[in-house]
Amino acid sequence: MFKGLYVAMVTPFKAGKVDLDALAKLTDSLVEAGCDGLVPAGCTGEAATLTADERREVTRTVIEAASHRCKVVPGTGTNNTTDSIGHSRTAEELGADGVMLITPYYNKPGPEGQYRHFKAVAEAVRIPVILYNVPGRTGVNMMPETVWRLAEVANIKAIKEASGSLDQVSAILSRCDITVLSGDDSLTLPMLALGAKGVISVAGNVAPREMVRILEKFAMGDLEGARQAHYVLLPLFKALFAETNPAPVKKACEILGVCSGELRLPMVPVKQETEAVLREVLRRMGRL
Repeated sequence: MFKGLYVAMVTPFKAGKVDLDALAKLTDSLVEAGCDGLVPAGCTGEAATLTADERREVTRTVIEAASHRCKVVPGTGTNNTTDSIGHSRTAEELGADGVMLITPYYNKPGPEGQYRHFKAVAEAVRIPVILYNVPGRTGVNMMPETVWRLAEVANIKAIKEASGSLDQVSAILSRCDITVLSGDDSLTLPMLALGAKGVISVAGNVAPREMVRILEKFAMGDLEGARQAHYVLLPLFKALFAETNPAPVKKACEILGVCSGELRLPMVPVKQETEAVLREVLRRMGRL
């Protein structure tokens, strides 16, 4: 159901407001580049600083601009189960192909709390659910045992696994058939080797065709080609996480003229050194 390249989209801002025109143009360009799916209003989309109305408009804009040419799976998870249900129902009403639910942050629930949270949200909607495990942001890891239990919930179909642990990916896939999607661009290739089906990518905002190449080469059994495509992108992967995401990718988007690099506090623009590295990486890739 979920496979290939999904892009964790940035949210363009202009003078403090969501730039819906730029968002629609970004959506169209990503679809044309061959993306299988788009994930607006996630961590990369600065969802934590979006109002409920802004989340709705971001989701609506991407769905309309994508126009059924690829899947749209907005981030609807928060650390509040009731709010997560509300955002998820809104996404379903707007025609989303699924929703992505981050592990509750700040509260840091244990395995039983995580299980009940995700199960409650999944059962409140009819569309498929992608779990999102990113302990570096949430402060809590979703253990394989919890994923195994959640995989039994009918519409929980996938997990964006961003723990950084290949052992954890192996453990998940050894005991259930949930779809695993890489949540770390630089770990996409090794995760594919373990059985992952794709990636929800930050780099895809600025290098979607190059990300597609890794997946296509691997699918064709061209492992050397996949490795070389990975090596080409490795400097970009490093540069995009030289500072807290999404500040670097927003700057890269600005450099390439995709949208403004405007962020919302508490996020601030990258340092000059990071911008210089980004420019050099994009130049070497032939993008400048």
